[in-house]
Amino acid sequence: MMRRTALASLLMLLAACGLQPLYGGGSSSSVAGLLRSVDVGPIAGQQGWLVRTKLLDRLGESGTAPAQYRLDVTLDDNITSYGLRANRAATQERRTLRARYQLVDLASGTVVLDDTAGSDASIDVVSSDYATVAAEQSALENLSGILADQIVARLAIYAARTSHRQ
Repeated sequence: MMRRTALASLLMLLAACGLQPLYGGGSSSSVAGLLRSVDVGPIAGQQGWLVRTKLLDRLGESGTAPAQYRLDVTLDDNITSYGLRANRAATQERRTLRARYQLVDLASGTVVLDDTAGSDASIDVVSSDYATVAAEQSALENLSGILADQIVARLAIYAARTSHRQ
């Protein structure tokens, strides 16, 4: 009985703090509506193709609603060697993938959101060049997913904040 009372009190406090679920309302919410209305522009290079594909996957039903926004993304992909052996050969690499993205309101041409996202991964450099290249590619694929998650989360926060102002 004491546990139920404590749990009920905790739930009441949580409800009073003003927190609301980001995707409350499911597919009919303002957040889902905005995400469906985003057209992802082309992004240059293999990295761009990967990030764009991940973004389209995470935006869900993107393209099913008339586009109200365009997402422009510019990437910076960098591999840095470190952890040098006595013969100056690298033992580690760090792959860093950064994105600058802008959400453009198509009706007005105004940039309504301008932000960055990024992540990095450490890669072991081994004696096999093939294994090292494969590790670099796997890191790129993972980083692309992380960037897409960060961007879509930020778009969802933007949608939730702007829907309360309207």
